[in-house]
Amino acid sequence: MMTLCDMAVDVLTTADGRAKTAKSRDYASQWFAARAAGTPVEVGTATPPLRPSRPDAPELLDPRDVPKRKPGSPQGRIALLHAVAHIELNAVDLHWDIIPRFAGIKMPMGFYDDWVKAADEESKHFNLMCDCLEEQGSFYGALPAHAGMWRAAEDTVDDFMGRLAVVPMVLEARGLDVTPGMIEIFRKADATSAVAALETIYSEEVAHVAYGSKWFHFLCGRHEQDPKDAFHTLVRRYFKGALKPPFNEEKRAEAGLPPDFYWPLTETV
Repeated sequence: MMTLCDMAVDVLTTADGRAKTAKSRDYASQWFAARAAGTPVEVGTATPPLRPSRPDAPELLDPRDVPKRKPGSPQGRIALLHAVAHIELNAVDLHWDIIPRFAGIKMPMGFYDDWVKAADEESKHFNLMCDCLEEQGSFYGALPAHAGMWRAAEDTVDDFMGRLAVVPMVLEARGLDVTPGMIEIFRKADATSAVAALETIYSEEVAHVAYGSKWFHFLCGRHEQDPKDAFHTLVRRYFKGALKPPFNEEKRAEAGLPPDFYWPLTETV
């Protein structure tokens, strides 16, 4: 019988995006079915790879070398969808990675419920973006992509609170800031499938940021640390550069991120 950590490592070591997300969704379904039946899957332990398996394409480039997108053109909109697909695929791996990476730290079952649900939703998001790309005559892998997406995972490989601070509470929170503008780009182009897909992503990402905030606060309570001070220290340690406004303050508040968490980080120390 596979443990949850075994499932996570199987997802992480599957290269093809569609195959990876199919496994991710299947394992999430198994996890929740077992939880509902009162026979939960054991969390277990397993050794995740330092980097997840990736398909041969897209070519991964230094962020400075990724061609700039002009969203006013059809090609620019395809590039934008491709970039979001790449982000979502990395998010699938990030959410599965946190489970075996920190399995040695005792956490409530609700923690695993949240992260399996987030991984399942990120898998859905990747597939939605792939569907939109294919509708436009393209596919994931057709364009180069950002090589730095996994950096936050490598930087926080042995710091559980650092991982929670940087991935959901900084990187995913950034998605709440920029997604409304992307939705507007596709709405102006009458790209109804892309609008619907991005609206789904936007509504579900709030919960992912909230999971990060919830469990970060939980660990701060366990270690008797002030959450705001701990967050500022960890983000300055692991996130390169300052946070950039404008911020979606309403959605960030909904996700449990008050302004005094992120505004002080707009200044480099």
